[in-house]
Amino acid sequence: FSISTYNKMWADAQKDIDIQLQKEREESSRPEIDLVKVFNMLATFYIKYMQIFRNLEMAHDQLIHRQKRAAIQQVLDGVIGRILEIKKEMVQLENSEFHYIDNILEDLKLLPEDIEVPIPRYFVKENLEVLQEREKLLDQILLDTGLQVQKPDKAMTIEEAVKVIQVSERARQGRCRAAFMKKIYPQDKRERPSKLQVQTGPSPDEAATCIQKVWRGYIQRKKTEKMREEEMIFLGMTLPPHLMATSISQLHAGQGNAPRGEVQEIHEEVFKVKLKEVEGLDIMKTLQDQIGQCLIECRHIIGRFPDYPTEEAGGSMAMLSERTPEEVAAELAAKREMALLKKAPKGKIEKEGKEKTKAKTPQKSGDNKEKEGWKMAPSNFLSILEEGSSQYKAVWQNRDEEGDFLQDHDPELIKEKKREEVEEEIRVQVDKVMQQKLEELRLAVDGEKTNKQKKGRKSQKKQRKPQEVNYRNGYDKNIDISLKTWTIDSLYRELVEEGLIIKAKTVNLSDYVGEYNYLGSLLHQADREPVPSPAHVRQLIALYGILPLGSQTVHEKAPLVKSLLLAGPAGVGKKMLVHAICTETGANLFDLSPSNIAGKYPGKNGLQMMLHMVLKVAKQLQPSVVWIGDTEKVFSKAVVKVEEEMNPKRLEKVLPKFLHALKAPDRVLLVGTTNRPFDANPKAFCKVYQKIILIPRPDYTSRFGKYFNQVLWKHIILQNGGIITNLLDISCLAKLSDGFTQGCMIQAVQDVLSELRLLQMTKKPLRTEEFITFLARQDPVYQEEEKTFK
Repeated sequence: FSISTYNKMWADAQKDIDIQLQKEREESSRPEIDLVKVFNMLATFYIKYMQIFRNLEMAHDQLIHRQKRAAIQQVLDGVIGRILEIKKEMVQLENSEFHYIDNILEDLKLLPEDIEVPIPRYFVKENLEVLQEREKLLDQILLDTGLQVQKPDKAMTIEEAVKVIQVSERARQGRCRAAFMKKIYPQDKRERPSKLQVQTGPSPDEAATCIQKVWRGYIQRKKTEKMREEEMIFLGMTLPPHLMATSISQLHAGQGNAPRGEVQEIHEEVFKVKLKEVEGLDIMKTLQDQIGQCLIECRHIIGRFPDYPTEEAGGSMAMLSERTPEEVAAELAAKREMALLKKAPKGKIEKEGKEKTKAKTPQKSGDNKEKEGWKMAPSNFLSILEEGSSQYKAVWQNRDEEGDFLQDHDPELIKEKKREEVEEEIRVQVDKVMQQKLEELRLAVDGEKTNKQKKGRKSQKKQRKPQEVNYRNGYDKNIDISLKTWTIDSLYRELVEEGLIIKAKTVNLSDYVGEYNYLGSLLHQADREPVPSPAHVRQLIALYGILPLGSQTVHEKAPLVKSLLLAGPAGVGKKMLVHAICTETGANLFDLSPSNIAGKYPGKNGLQMMLHMVLKVAKQLQPSVVWIGDTEKVFSKAVVKVEEEMNPKRLEKVLPKFLHALKAPDRVLLVGTTNRPFDANPKAFCKVYQKIILIPRPDYTSRFGKYFNQVLWKHIILQNGGIITNLLDISCLAKLSDGFTQGCMIQAVQDVLSELRLLQMTKKPLRTEEFITFLARQDPVYQEEEKTFK
């Protein structure tokens, strides 16, 4: 693929966005009564946006131009957010997290793989250095505390070990033979009669012919290579020798995205300095003239010079906003009215307020008319998509890039971007100068004296009043003040040493193997609720866990999901999915499982201090995942006597406060895992966990899937070093493993494929009956347990 291919991919995605925006405007303008039609429309939008998402992600990852990547990322965040909004609408319509849209996929001639949620690679790539440093710090702390053993050097494979032994053994035999020959050589020399041994060889003519043959072949090959090079230069396929040196240096300079990005940052700083030198004086003079003119116009209207806006209010920016002098006068009049209202008695204000609310309340008939039919909820991301579309049309659509071979950066765009920063820096300097001039004008024209010293004293008093520590959400003030002296690094080290921050395993979401349920729509039409498939689980984990944690814009504006519960039998991959969320987003993993926090930070104050430290570190080093394993024990109806010392219910009352402390900008997700959710108190349980995802055992399609790549048995056997031949019947294994979880299959495969069995693989291929024996020793998921989960 070339750069033009990805540019075309971006252009096609922008066209599809324009089409979708037009359709959404048409659909949002009229209410719809038929809910089936509404769901089909939403499902179609979901599929279309998912295709756009896939193309934009590919273009963003492969393009090198930094400014193009920034423009694509803005639109990409908008598309992700819109997908999450549509998903919320679909869940509200069907009252289910799992949707079966096979018929719509069939109409659009698409495969289920086309709605697989892609994971944007920039989630980790953009923060790679920070994540690597954090991982090194975590490893070092774990090594210092003895919680992690130093990893041994990489073990050699069997082939490498055999080669080393062979080399050493052959060397030993060579040395022994040389010593032996050295001893017997003088004896043989004495015993044999001295005879002149004439070595015979080829004649001089034959030797000359052989040399000529080799030399002529070498010369001919050189001539052929030279002719080929001249032909490629003539055709324009390669560069001439005098230009080849520069092209090689350019190639080395542009091998990776990271060095190119560093160069662009240097260029941006250079452009900023040059702009300040060239345009700085003109910008300063223009701002001073505008502010002076504004002050004079305000004095003509209100009879006195206005107060200069403070730095918190925006300074001169607030004064020079796009407002006419009449609007400024109206605003000042409104401020005077508010000041008079504050002085008026409260009873009078309450009566006036009630009269106004009575006049504004609409009649009931109007409300009923508005409730008729379904209408699309307002979106926070359509404006982002429209802005991105207009920016693409204005800047990138008709851009001539024939001369831009490097595809690195655009100087003019950098100048426009840095010009705003330069103006803002100069504006701060101008505000200080104009404030002083305003005081001089007031003294000279109006005879007003400044109360600078009094104001300064008042401001100092005011600064002392508010507390330095922001206290909220039920945490103890003393705890907050005591932790204020701790740095984030020291808190991080404390949590690691106590085992509350653990190292996430490197697992991708794609490693959770499983196929799509192809009979979902038929079962749904027959009033039978289908069992969710692994593909559905992957989608929900990506939508509710990975995408919001990976993007700050998406997390702030999309429907907020603070907590997620993964429920399913033991061995279906719940912990694996938690680690996958951390791997795909680079998130920290906090372990607050009852078994892990038992005996740590005892007492009420200790518990509050622990949660406060977790909350502080999680917010500062976001994204973060707070995991509670066996979470049903926290909300259990009755504690088992064996677990009374562990006190698993100590988190029950403080978890709602913990979630209340999480706001939209905080990329922190609470994830609970349980294999017995029915043991918990439903009211408190469902109050904490906002989304509940059922993870069932894999179906036959996921276990076998002859015509698809996501085959569970095949994947596990190959991952553990096995070789699949015709003697191994995967279909038979998939049929016989009905009722068993992924964990049971992994355990059976690992039991079969021991080190000795792997050595015998070439001579003794794998057979089906080997796995059946070990699989029979595992405990399956019984029907009674499945019914309880449903």
